[in-house]
Amino acid sequence: MGIKAVVFDLDGVLVNTDRFHYLAWKRILWELGKEFSVEDNEQIKGVARSKSLEILLQMKNITMSEVEKMRVLRKKNNLYLEYITEIDEEYLLEGVEEFLELLKFNGLRTAIASTSDNTSLVLEMTGLKKYFDVIIDGHKVKAPKPNPEVYLVCAMELQIEPDECAVFEDSRAGVLSAKRAGMKVVAVSGRIIGEADKCIESLKNLDMNILDFQ
Repeated sequence: MGIKAVVFDLDGVLVNTDRFHYLAWKRILWELGKEFSVEDNEQIKGVARSKSLEILLQMKNITMSEVEKMRVLRKKNNLYLEYITEIDEEYLLEGVEEFLELLKFNGLRTAIASTSDNTSLVLEMTGLKKYFDVIIDGHKVKAPKPNPEVYLVCAMELQIEPDECAVFEDSRAGVLSAKRAGMKVVAVSGRIIGEADKCIESLKNLDMNILDFQ
């Protein structure tokens, strides 16, 4: 049984949007009188916005009401949207379009599995939308990674069994989400993350052997 579909996380795997999330959270924490470091950012990488806030509040020993949380979440999203107004194809990571073209040439189905509400916007602005058969985002699923929901819904819409899907992820939460869904996972980070089956630095110069998990 081989791989029939390839599923991608978006931020940090295909598009260099991570820094915009970082800047938005840094601004939020600054307004709350707290520092926000690159190391702090690693703790919420790949995690949905609401869950990220809960993690940060615990890390920084901050207490706030549910109403305040909603206000902060809206502000964080608005800041992110403000920052990405400049995004275009220049923000694609190395090798992305070449690898997507290779997958389509070889007849594989492709999908995006992201819990971000802004997924379609980023895909449109970077010109990537045309490459994907299925796009699952925060409007289609509720549970944040590492819950496997986003990947299970993705497999269902692709009409392909989870164990016939290969996932490219760059965060621990994302890797765990895909593995819990029963998929093979390639960590795009330069190091093995959690239970990832393989590890690569980037999508640059990849060939079809990357999908051999025998």
